[in-house]
Amino acid sequence: MNSTSLERHTIAGPVGALEIALSIPKAVRGIALIAHPLPLEGGTLDNKVVTTLSKSFFAFGFATMRFNFRGVGRSEGVWDHGNGEADDALCALEYARSRLPQAAELPLALAGFSFGTYIQTRIAQQVAPAMTVLIAPAAKRFALARAPAHTLVVHGENDEVIPLADVLDWARPQHLPIVVLPDCGHFFHGRLTQLQTIVSDYIAARTLGGVHSTMKA
Repeated sequence: MNSTSLERHTIAGPVGALEIALSIPKAVRGIALIAHPLPLEGGTLDNKVVTTLSKSFFAFGFATMRFNFRGVGRSEGVWDHGNGEADDALCALEYARSRLPQAAELPLALAGFSFGTYIQTRIAQQVAPAMTVLIAPAAKRFALARAPAHTLVVHGENDEVIPLADVLDWARPQHLPIVVLPDCGHFFHGRLTQLQTIVSDYIAARTLGGVHSTMKA
């Protein structure tokens, strides 16, 4: 990811230091807040699905904010069952906006993987995302809120952590479509390129003119 500005450090978070990784492209067209999988099971901002999401949005000119939830990496604090973690996400978003003078005019994208989808469905109730990307949503493991109507949901047919049937049960009352990758597990091993293509096509369809970016991630 070739960024004009790449920041990786800690900021003041709700319960102490909060580790962030903010990539700002030369011409900023939006902000993407990206949330990682469950901290209790090794999730970090460097997770491969998380970095794939970051590359996808960065290629379209989005400043991308990844961050470690409390108790992960250099982020201080302890696991708070999603409540404090939602505060962490909002803090990271506020910092990203503070680094971009034109932030108020920029579209916001929320993206998350597994547990990160739970946080993003909560955040979506408080902000107005122009795009929402939920990868392997943690249906039934956590109380996912309703997703915005424009949401992209991607799930593996053979997800061994979150059964596809659980995701369908969550999506069905919302009439929310799901992109299902056949013969694919929870961590998208060997399918990250395909995942990036799907996410990029979604971003392209929702950006100016729906024209696919030719920029390289």
